[in-house]
Amino acid sequence: VFFLWAFAAVFFTACMVIDERRQIENRRECVCCMTRKRSAQEIEETMGANNGSLFMMYFRDYHGKAILSWPGKVLVLIVFAGLMAFGAYSATLLNVEDTQRDFIPQGTSLSDFFEASDELFPDQGINFFFVFEGETAIFQGREELAQLDQRVVGMSQAPPYIAEPVSEEVFRNVMAGLKEYLRTSGTAAIGGAALGDDGWPTNESDFVQTLWEYTRQGLPGGRFSRDVAFSEKDGDTLVLDAMSVETEYVRLTKESRGDTIDDAEKQIDAMDSTRAMVVSWNEDEDDSLPPAFVYSDDYLTIEGFKVISREFYRNVALAVAAVAVIVLITVANPLAAFLITFAVVGCIIEILGFMYHLGVVIDSVSAVMLVLAVGLSVDYSAHIGHCFMTKTGDNRNERVLETLTDVGTAVMNGAITTFLAVAILLWSESYVFWVLSRMFMLTVVFGASNGLILLPVLLSLVGPKAFEHHSSSASNMELETSHDHEQGNSEEGVEVLEDEK
Repeated sequence: VFFLWAFAAVFFTACMVIDERRQIENRRECVCCMTRKRSAQEIEETMGANNGSLFMMYFRDYHGKAILSWPGKVLVLIVFAGLMAFGAYSATLLNVEDTQRDFIPQGTSLSDFFEASDELFPDQGINFFFVFEGETAIFQGREELAQLDQRVVGMSQAPPYIAEPVSEEVFRNVMAGLKEYLRTSGTAAIGGAALGDDGWPTNESDFVQTLWEYTRQGLPGGRFSRDVAFSEKDGDTLVLDAMSVETEYVRLTKESRGDTIDDAEKQIDAMDSTRAMVVSWNEDEDDSLPPAFVYSDDYLTIEGFKVISREFYRNVALAVAAVAVIVLITVANPLAAFLITFAVVGCIIEILGFMYHLGVVIDSVSAVMLVLAVGLSVDYSAHIGHCFMTKTGDNRNERVLETLTDVGTAVMNGAITTFLAVAILLWSESYVFWVLSRMFMLTVVFGASNGLILLPVLLSLVGPKAFEHHSSSASNMELETSHDHEQGNSEEGVEVLEDEK
């Protein structure tokens, strides 16, 4: 934004000066070495005789008169009230969704793999780990750790949506495996440590050594080797740093537009509820479980869902607030600034509503695009509102008509060029470009509609008076014109008297 401003303030201004010199010298636009047969003033007078460009005539003779008639005003207000109501309702249907797979082009081997996985393994959920730390704490809580599955029974139907621990494939617990092995086979093959009446090694060092032997590759508990973390102290003492228990959530999906997709809201609930459960274990002084935390690789994605769902509307609201402040400073009239901001808010509501029906969901891409839409849509309304404030007179309809005649063409040209710039992306297979093109299309359509239709009607109904200095300038011009007229009449009278003499 800064470099665009600098470009417009420096390079663009210099180009305008050079172009002005070209016009003074009566040179052609594209071939500056050639001059016109007619002067620029003659061409301008001809254009004035033809009453301007086609767009200017359209806004003056058709568009403005249509929307500024009383039936036109009523129709505009009804239509845009309906659009905003439709947009507000449809916006409530928008949800944060997992769109990671949308970034994968269709027809690739990776997309085929995911489709086959969904078809062949429809019940596979998200894996996660309970991680317990501290050798002494793990030794003291070994029995509770071995029975950890009892704590998650019956949690599959409501948050935290943990799958029932019916097998080792769903709930892999190294401590439960060790306890069962010690009960059936003893310690002869894994170090030969003595067992106490509770079926566990009698001291902490024997417990650690037994667990290390049990989980070594090729030994009975080798399948748990990645669930324990050991280190050495002073080069010869074995230390148990941590252990983990792997389990999974049930498949958290929902139906959306005829497709089965991951339910981001349930995933957020599952993650938050699991973390809250583990925190409650840590805070319970009577609980003998070691200090723990929960982790999953998928939490990185779910955290993104959580942030987007919290910040999506907040960022848009902050952007609109910033627009309102800037418009108030530049337009310098509270009522005009409010009407311009209202048109921008209406545009955003309409965009949100049509996002749902175009299949655009709330994710990182659409969140960025919507904030950009706030900045783009304000242009269409700000120019209309500012120009209206420069038009003098007591008749709002005439001021609005003059505004549309003066800047309507520029606003429409801006909308058309912006649309054409992204129109080619409508057929793109890239997810980012697919979302960008539709969001920009909605921004252009509703931004221009609110700026060129709704805002002029609102200004014609409750628009403020013109800037004071413009009103004073207009009054001074009228006085000068009147004075010149009176002086001309006086001079004519003197000439008549002299002729009579």
